[in-house]
Amino acid sequence: MLITGKSADSFDAELRMGETTILRALREFTRATVHIFGPRYIRKPNAQDLARLLETAEARGFPGMLGSIDCMHWVWENCPIGWHSQYRGHGHEPTMILEAVAGPDRWIWHCNFGAPGLLNDINVLHRSSLFDDLLTGNAPNVEYTINGKTYNMGYYLGDGIYPNWATIIKGIPIPISDKQKLFT
Repeated sequence: MLITGKSADSFDAELRMGETTILRALREFTRATVHIFGPRYIRKPNAQDLARLLETAEARGFPGMLGSIDCMHWVWENCPIGWHSQYRGHGHEPTMILEAVAGPDRWIWHCNFGAPGLLNDINVLHRSSLFDDLLTGNAPNVEYTINGKTYNMGYYLGDGIYPNWATIIKGIPIPISDKQKLFT
């Protein structure tokens, strides 16, 4: 059900289980997943995590980088008919969007799932809670120096569609020099 997005009753004959049993199994699976992986993965970075993320990023030539941000569109096969227009994505199929931030070790420490497919990355970003701490002054103090200039807030790597914010660094669309190619 998680992979296909199909309803429980569509698996009745295939699994030889009733809808209620299938839903109970799914609920227990998700509870177990959150219980086992939640404390480690389903949370914001703490001070130790932040130090590790920054250390790894700096070793790779990106001082101050907190992670990479991007959105992914997932086709929603069993989207209710009444919601089709709201969730219609690029391919004219109902889709949901997953916004995620991943660290250099592929730990996804922020995700925002379920935005309607007609949105693009910028609109999803504006609905996201990712920068709430920054706006309220509760963001961690990340200090680093590049070319003699000191900065005091971390940043994310994003693709070209993201806005020109100090907290999002984008690649160079058409890199020309070797330095630009290496950065991109």
